[in-house]
Amino acid sequence: MEEIVNKVAASGLVTIDLEEMYPTGERVELDIAPLLWQGLALKEKDFREWILQNDWSVYQGKHVAYFCSADAIIQPWAFMLVASRLSGLATTALQGRREELENALFRSAIDLLDVEQYRDKRCVIKGCSNKPVPASAYAYLVTRLQPVAKSIMFGEPCSTVPVFKKA
Repeated sequence: MEEIVNKVAASGLVTIDLEEMYPTGERVELDIAPLLWQGLALKEKDFREWILQNDWSVYQGKHVAYFCSADAIIQPWAFMLVASRLSGLATTALQGRREELENALFRSAIDLLDVEQYRDKRCVIKGCSNKPVPASAYAYLVTRLQPVAKSIMFGEPCSTVPVFKKA
């Protein structure tokens, strides 16, 4: 009887699972639209009063996306004031929506990845995950890996889609 050989294990493929880089922590959104005067603009005096009176401790240790959901022109100073209050409290504070927050969190996690460990390796970026991984994370990982990897594929080691191969 012939020995069964695991061809995937013997192939030298290195699997990278973005789900393992999923940044932990609660995500919250802070919408300043309810603070608009007549739904159109912020009054500086009223906004500054809200900044002083708001309970900022609820954002302690959280990833916060702050934005205005209304179609209004918001002066940069408003978001600067929010950023100032979240600084030192929130783990992450980003002006934008939840999707932009997720993109930024994954980008930061990928930036911490030591890509040298993948030099001249055949890499498979795992496609299935139980946690939400934004498409931008896959694309950004490719840009980080491409200068060092021998090849990059997407999917599972038994069924991959070629993405890049060094000439």
